[in-house]
Amino acid sequence: MLRVEELQGRTYEERMEDVLKELPLRSSEWTNYNPSDPGITILENLTAFNALQGAEIVALSYRARMALLKMAGFVPARGKCSRVLLSADELEYPVNIMPGQRFHLGDIFFETNRETVAGECRIIGVFTSDKDGFRDVSYVLDRELSVPARIFSHDPCKDNALYLIYKGDVSRLREIILYAKMTNNEKRNITVDRTEHIFADIDWEIYTETGFEKVNVRDFTGAFAGSGEIRISLPESEPAVYSQTPISGYCIRAVLKRADYDIVPKMTNLYGFLFEVWQKDTYAYSQSFSKSEKVTIRSPLGKEVYYLVFVREGKGESYRRYEMVTSGGMLGRYCFYEETEDGMTFFFEPREFGYAPYKGKDSVRIIIYNEKIMRTYAVGRVIGYDDQEIELPLNHIVTESFFLIARREDEDGYIYDFVRPEKKAEGSLYYHRLESDGKIIIEDAGDFIGADLFMGSVAVTNGSRGNISAGNRLEIDNDDIDALFFNPGEGTGGTYRETFEEVRARFLKDMRTPYTAVTAEDYESIIRSTPGLCIRKTKAVIDDKENMVKVVVMPDTDEKFPKLTDIYLNRISSRLEERRLITAGFKILQPVYAPVGVRATVYVKRHFSDCRAQIEERIKARLDYPNSDHNIGEVLKFEDVFHAIEELLCVEYVYELSLHSENPKIAQLKEYDIIPRFDCLIYPGNIQLQIVTSEN
Repeated sequence: MLRVEELQGRTYEERMEDVLKELPLRSSEWTNYNPSDPGITILENLTAFNALQGAEIVALSYRARMALLKMAGFVPARGKCSRVLLSADELEYPVNIMPGQRFHLGDIFFETNRETVAGECRIIGVFTSDKDGFRDVSYVLDRELSVPARIFSHDPCKDNALYLIYKGDVSRLREIILYAKMTNNEKRNITVDRTEHIFADIDWEIYTETGFEKVNVRDFTGAFAGSGEIRISLPESEPAVYSQTPISGYCIRAVLKRADYDIVPKMTNLYGFLFEVWQKDTYAYSQSFSKSEKVTIRSPLGKEVYYLVFVREGKGESYRRYEMVTSGGMLGRYCFYEETEDGMTFFFEPREFGYAPYKGKDSVRIIIYNEKIMRTYAVGRVIGYDDQEIELPLNHIVTESFFLIARREDEDGYIYDFVRPEKKAEGSLYYHRLESDGKIIIEDAGDFIGADLFMGSVAVTNGSRGNISAGNRLEIDNDDIDALFFNPGEGTGGTYRETFEEVRARFLKDMRTPYTAVTAEDYESIIRSTPGLCIRKTKAVIDDKENMVKVVVMPDTDEKFPKLTDIYLNRISSRLEERRLITAGFKILQPVYAPVGVRATVYVKRHFSDCRAQIEERIKARLDYPNSDHNIGEVLKFEDVFHAIEELLCVEYVYELSLHSENPKIAQLKEYDIIPRFDCLIYPGNIQLQIVTSEN
């Protein structure tokens, strides 16, 4: 199934040609290749069967091919809208932002999913606190600067704290969203759980009238180990003004309870009181209402729109469509409508028309269409044969909000059901979407044979294109708001639903990715990808005598000669324990470092200045294994150092050069080269350089 291309591309004649070419290799006694020979007849039949079988495999349906991949544990990843956090710092006054409010960056649109208040609060000061008192680092609030601030001092320890002072009323906010931009986060492997804290634990608190009160927080920075958002739940108590910091105001505090950082956290920017938008462009908007004789809906699609009103008249029943009217005096499924400042209002009058919604959940659904989708909202009819394909008017539709309207007829007129993709139930219409092709495939028509299908709620997304870079300024599609909105972090999560070919490619990649550690390269690959850690170098050596794999790991930390901490040792050990062969053991070793000295006499060209500094810099760079591409245990060759010096423009020639190990126990001179131990990294030692100016 995974290699069907050759089955599809080869004809019967090509296959027979290959068979006849191979016969002499198989049997020297078979000399009659004429069609009259019974053996040839048998081969012709087998080859024809093989060709038919190949064609049948190629003709497998999408559902069958996906089922085969699902048996191997691979299903298509769902498409998602990119999510972006926006800052409202440019607003002069707070504004209410309604659900469906649109923002745009060029031709890419973003929308809110819920009502929020923007510009209500602002951070006005940031301070760190340790045994020496407060230190002002409020410059991290300036988005034009990127000066790193050690937010828990040079040596983070328990009870060090970060104070955020803000002004404004948080009572109308559902939660506080911050974004912290940290340095060096690109070195760290991504964790499976983005809220996992490996190197530190933090208590978040908000100051109230009774003192600091602990609050629930979802911290995606790993306790400031990397950049990310921080979502703070508000306490029931009212915030109070805190006056112990250099600037008074409402206060949020982050207190270290454990500090085992591999890299001291340094913050370049902090952004506060953000709100979320999702990258999508809505063409048809749907909203449900319960237990109401009057409903009001505000159109997020502008004014040039069309409304359809659907009503459920009994519990568990399908919906009926109600016509919109401005006057009564007739019997039937009608409703009054009126356009007001708050939006469009619909009135249901059973005494006037004889019909009305039942008093229950989701009894009324209003769908708003823009001009584009209204012209093409009828998509086709359910015929009932297997894997019926129906074209949709749009590609890359957002799954979460999408549904089709299925219209059937009963003795009292038309009934309507809202059918979401891939929802199984007795008698339901089961279908899936091919996002990139703009189609649906009906796998089971259920009780909906003959039903007419229409577009319901629909929005489209740009997939990964919505993962915009950080630092843009988005415009709001609202003439009453004169401001731009800044995104401090890049957009995340935007992707299209995986196609069959993409799932297949992921399956093949997974087959080639080592999970069980067998070879030395497997151990190195598994260690390098340990979630949450910064791994600079690793070296695995198999000891056949002890049936042991010895792995040397150099972490990527701030130290000059990094060593593995207990956290690194435990996490690497746990990861290897899950993946090692039962019969093989392993041992994790610390890297050792050996200085290498250099003596050299170099003739340099005239009219070149600063030759000594250039040559010394080139030698140090060549010997600096911890900070270069050279791996642990790699030999330092004399000729490499020689040529590195000789290639400099200022050098005439290298008259004399010698290398020597300053720690012969772990790195030895052999002939002219330095041979380090398998767990050793060399670095520049004493450099004795004599410079002679050439007379030429």
